[in-house]
Amino acid sequence: MKTTAIVLAAGQGRRMKSATHKQYLLIKGKPVLYYSLKVFEDSFIDNIVLVTGKGEQEFCQKEIIEKYNLKKITAITEGGLERYHSVAYGLRAIKWECDYVFIHDGARPFIDNEMLMRALNEVQASGACVTGMPVKDTVKIADDSQYIASTPPRSLVWQIQTPQVFEKNLITDAYEKLLSNENKLIADGIGITDDAMAVEYFFNKKIKLVEGSYRNIKITTPEDLEIARIFIDA
Repeated sequence: MKTTAIVLAAGQGRRMKSATHKQYLLIKGKPVLYYSLKVFEDSFIDNIVLVTGKGEQEFCQKEIIEKYNLKKITAITEGGLERYHSVAYGLRAIKWECDYVFIHDGARPFIDNEMLMRALNEVQASGACVTGMPVKDTVKIADDSQYIASTPPRSLVWQIQTPQVFEKNLITDAYEKLLSNENKLIADGIGITDDAMAVEYFFNKKIKLVEGSYRNIKITTPEDLEIARIFIDA
């Protein structure tokens, strides 16, 4: 069994309102991106593909990979305009034997080995799973005029996280179909916002939810960065 992690670090983080991209902001003296890469480095994962922003490969090589002695990063590739482009390019960079792919947002620094093991066990059983947590608040579905249209049972609503984990051939085929049908999807107003959605849309496959962690936050705003610093100190 061979596993590869694709770590996405191509985002610009406009909501962070910082000249530095969010994945390179520092928490306790180390960039946000370092923390998830280090967890994968120390785990059962065999190889890591790092997907960076345009022109950032050399920076990542010197300031993250070499600086922190990360040995499992087998490929660095440039991302694309949308998240799904970056994932597709990351998948295309896998040139070695691989059974399962863990796709993770580099702006989520608080994954841990227990979370990865839960996902590994499930993907071996079902072929596709995503991490997440049940929501704590009541969720309302709005209509086009911002009135409440419905209230789904809270017990059935999960907040989805990463990693999202798939059999390699399944997720590769889904993303190749996505790129081939990109113009039609855009014309039809269909946005593929995560990896599970690509598999669901093209293969109608049911995907298992696996418990992540309420600490597994995505660093998106300045407030998130402050919370992350508290988590590091805890």
